[in-house]
Amino acid sequence: MRHTRLLTLAAAGAVIGLALAACSSGGSSGGGSGKATPPPMQALSSLGDGEGEVNILAWAGYAEDGSTDPTVDWVTPFETATGCKANVQVADTSDSMFEKMGTGDFDVVSASGDSSLRMIYAGKVAPVNTSLLTNYADVPDFQKMQAWNSVGDVAYGMPHGWGAQLLGYRTDKATPAPDSWSVVFDPKSPYSGKITDYDSPTDGIAAAAVYLMSTQPDLKITNPYALDKAQFDAAVALLTAQQPHVASYWASYADAQKALENGSTEVGSTWQIIINLAKADSSPVESVLPKEGATGWADTWMVDAKSPHPNCAYQWMNWVTKPDVQAQIAEWFGEAPANVKACALTTDPTHCDTFHAQDEGYFKKIWFWSTPQSDCLDGRTDVKCIPYSEWGKAWSSIKNG
Repeated sequence: MRHTRLLTLAAAGAVIGLALAACSSGGSSGGGSGKATPPPMQALSSLGDGEGEVNILAWAGYAEDGSTDPTVDWVTPFETATGCKANVQVADTSDSMFEKMGTGDFDVVSASGDSSLRMIYAGKVAPVNTSLLTNYADVPDFQKMQAWNSVGDVAYGMPHGWGAQLLGYRTDKATPAPDSWSVVFDPKSPYSGKITDYDSPTDGIAAAAVYLMSTQPDLKITNPYALDKAQFDAAVALLTAQQPHVASYWASYADAQKALENGSTEVGSTWQIIINLAKADSSPVESVLPKEGATGWADTWMVDAKSPHPNCAYQWMNWVTKPDVQAQIAEWFGEAPANVKACALTTDPTHCDTFHAQDEGYFKKIWFWSTPQSDCLDGRTDVKCIPYSEWGKAWSSIKNG
């Protein structure tokens, strides 16, 4: 497999000036209710004629028009079939997506879970009418109405694809093969100075919390994105103690791949695509979903609340989640497709097995990115949780030692 994952999620910076302290959502396994509610607005009631164009804000690799690789193009056929000219802008961080949505400059965005709730509660994205989403029925129920794409009983997007933050390792150095995040977080790890972490406050602190859920049950963490002060302080302490042993914090998949291949890192957080590409270069690497579980990302197509081209926006969401297009994206990008009918159409017949696309049990082991809020995402009302703004500050301090 030589398809290149183009996604480059940079470390999130300081939170946008949004009063998330007043917002809340349900737990990790569904769109529960919270103390606050999103601004009231209606989903598109019926699909009309296209407006002639659609403005798309997307991660690199989600809207390919052949300019990156002439053989990789699902945008041009979309334009031909619908008459909607696709104007694509690539975003490099979730924070930049948050800033740009809700203005009417864009129609659709491929939001990750660390920005989607912020957009919903800020009134930047509208609910979606799932009866107008022609491929919604082909998405397994375990991906729908989750905390990152719904609030209460209202859907706010069309699932696109997902993946886990795995534990990657050099098979010639990490022996026996690791099955726990302890090789990353234990201060006595034999891989000191050869450890790598993903550079993200949301993922980094939540990953530590996932480990603490298993190793320090007295903390009573039930959701790694819902941390009260004691729980948050424990996660920060774990990461602070780990920092001297970390060789690098990676934001670009290419940097992580290179470090594994040249041996400057031997264990640490990774994506499946990084492992696949390193293997294709004959590097002795492997990955595992550790026994403690893991964090992960699930991306959702969402409609701007002020979309000037809502009909073309829905046509884009329907096109980009068709089985044949999903198959192309899944292999090019390196992810599990949301539409599982794509699995029969991938060039590599084992792609969906590799990425566990139809494995609900595997999916449920992953804690998908969600925006930390003062109103605890685990439903607790007797304490306040640490909001995203504080996560960003803490992560910066951790990395700087």
